Amino acid sequence: MEIVLFAHPEFLGLHSLQRFTHMLADGLRLRGHHVEVWKPVPWTYRLKLPFGLRKWLGYIDQYILFPVKVQRDMRRLPATALLVFTDHALGPWVRLAGKRPVVVHCHDFLAQQSALGLIRENRTSFTGKIYQAYIRNGYKKAGHFICVSEKTRADLMAFMERPCRSEVVYNGLPDVFSPGDAFSAKALLGQFLDMDLSAGYLLHVGGNQWYKNRKGVIMLYDAWRSVSRYTVPLLMVGDAPDPGLKRLATDSPYKKDILWLSGLDDYTVRLAYCGASVFLFPSIAEGFGWPVAEAMACGTLVLTTAAQPMIEVAGDAGFFMESYPQSSMEQGYWAKKGARLLEKLVDMKPEERRQYIKRGLLNVQRFGCGEMLNKIERFYKSTLDDYYATYSADIKS
Repeated sequence: MEIVLFAHPEFLGLHSLQRFTHMLADGLRLRGHHVEVWKPVPWTYRLKLPFGLRKWLGYIDQYILFPVKVQRDMRRLPATALLVFTDHALGPWVRLAGKRPVVVHCHDFLAQQSALGLIRENRTSFTGKIYQAYIRNGYKKAGHFICVSEKTRADLMAFMERPCRSEVVYNGLPDVFSPGDAFSAKALLGQFLDMDLSAGYLLHVGGNQWYKNRKGVIMLYDAWRSVSRYTVPLLMVGDAPDPGLKRLATDSPYKKDILWLSGLDDYTVRLAYCGASVFLFPSIAEGFGWPVAEAMACGTLVLTTAAQPMIEVAGDAGFFMESYPQSSMEQGYWAKKGARLLEKLVDMKPEERRQYIKRGLLNVQRFGCGEMLNKIERFYKSTLDDYYATYSADIKS
């Protein structure tokens, strides 16, 4: 197949989507397909201006300059080249496809739902609502979609106003995330951090997005430490904390034991997973919840939210706590109740822990890269078959 992958520009810093695009491109090329990746370059964004202005320059690069280049490059493509949009947020570019075959990958619709007032935790500005409508009007022109979870698929169907074809294909896990000896992992990570981690630690991996609920992670840790006989630290892996999170951690009575780790490579993140006593992921919402699968693949117990798609991804190998409440009065009770469950996991007997780890390793077999690529490849081919059936006369002419 001749495939063009449309991707987000690197200057947006969407690391998980960049990883997905690289995984997709590399995997399809190894299967003999000709793959090109098209994405905006920072022609104006590179100008040294305040961030607020650079954001608008980024829009110029994405929605004015990039479409001109796409329309020019499209002339050299065969009519049967498959155009793949690696995220539905790239919807404004779908119109550039014309009658060409198109597939859109969908990860989560949180920004779309927020713009329509469906998520009270995340308010959207007036211009943000216009922008999300612009995205929505774009991807709704497509007819073939791949979603990362049943939850994302249900959200897509709620937005579509005409029949479309959709399929759920779970994200594939990179091979780097695999089981390892917990004792060795703690020793190696301890050397890297210059601290003693032999007694264990709690772990969270994520960014500062509202739905990742890093505030809830710190509240849960504080509540647990206040009742636990254990004094292990909390490792917060991912983005550096924003000012609000930094204040919350500074005000914690256990602030010396809350460590922020940014810029780690996959090898070091794997060590963090392998050595963790429990992985904490009390996310408010997700499209898939990649870290849940990563932690299980590394042989780690997972405590996450009893909501979709976390339940779908964790399966019968996860431990679940209530969703983070909106009311500040209820949040303290939420943390205390979660702390009781967390204490049971940290205090779990070795044999029972081994059984749950084994269950987790079986669960993540659903998320193999090979299986992901098999399903995506079949969907792409069937999309082309639909295209041939509809436009065969146009292709011949």
